[in-house]
Amino acid sequence: MTKDWSKIAVIDTENASASLYSDLGDYNTIELSAPYSPERYIQAIETCEKGGMEVIIIDSLSHLWEAEGGFLQMVDQETARMRTQNSYVAWGKITPIYLGFLRRLLNSKCHIITTTRRKQDVLIGTDEKGKMTMTKAGTKEIMREGFEYELTLNFEIINENHYTKASKDRTGLFANSPEFVIDQEAGTRLIEWADKGIEEPKKVLTQAQWQKTKELLKSGEKTLEQVQAVCQLTEAQLDEWAEMISREPTEEERLHNDNIEAGTVKPFEK
Repeated sequence: MTKDWSKIAVIDTENASASLYSDLGDYNTIELSAPYSPERYIQAIETCEKGGMEVIIIDSLSHLWEAEGGFLQMVDQETARMRTQNSYVAWGKITPIYLGFLRRLLNSKCHIITTTRRKQDVLIGTDEKGKMTMTKAGTKEIMREGFEYELTLNFEIINENHYTKASKDRTGLFANSPEFVIDQEAGTRLIEWADKGIEEPKKVLTQAQWQKTKELLKSGEKTLEQVQAVCQLTEAQLDEWAEMISREPTEEERLHNDNIEAGTVKPFEK
């Protein structure tokens, strides 16, 4: 996706393992240690962007999910602060941060490649005698369920020979293709496809859409695609909404949001 190794950066959470492949080329690395909070990941992404990187590889996002400072710990901490401890309600507060992180990831001016760890998936059921059974069901990525559907393209490495298949493909380049090893040609095809993109015009949220997003988040865990579909948001509107909920509002925005609640102005009008 770039012909210049110096324009590639690896955000490395895997104990400096990215440096083990330095013989491939003169790429850059940022070693990220605990706490693995979304803010620290975003800071690393912004450092890469400001450094003129064209491709960012995040290895891996699994730490953001289950390691110290990650989303599961954030939910546990939020639950512990409640008088009546309820993790379902806690997710209602953490989900906007998660969705905001995803939009920051997806809206980077760089091409971003993410990796996740995988673990054995187990299906729990009962047999004909009513006893509990556990059946191995392949592996699943260590990240929030549904994460792959937020991506433009998701590859799964299926064996020790590094053969891969596309489990999600919005590009249409690799869907239903035979298993293959990712190579330079695959990157060339992707960059050619990406260069054909069309920018969607900007459009602010309506008051009705704003209210729907608030109600949807209160109902529990939601993905970006669910928010977008239920609230009928364009990509531009989704970007604007996610940017607002992913950070602390300014005093001016707090007053503005009070006016939205009162129904006197539309969201984000000045």
